[in-house]
Amino acid sequence: MGNSASAFPTVAASTVAEVPTKSATKEKPKCKACCACPETKRARDACIMDNGEENCSELIEKHKQCMRDMGFNI
Repeated sequence: MGNSASAFPTVAASTVAEVPTKSATKEKPKCKACCACPETKRARDACIMDNGEENCSELIEKHKQCMRDMGFNI
């Protein structure tokens, strides 16, 4: 069998510390949800008022993506 220390490669502590965790990559939103993404919100709301929600899915998805990019869990 041999030396058990050579059976498993060792990983330097600095290498492990550099790997970001999922929670470390998430940022806390910098503003309230009501103030985030005013451009996409305005376009989405106008479309819904004029055409109905079922006809504005593209603008709704753009606003959702903007909110996610701002750090909100949508």
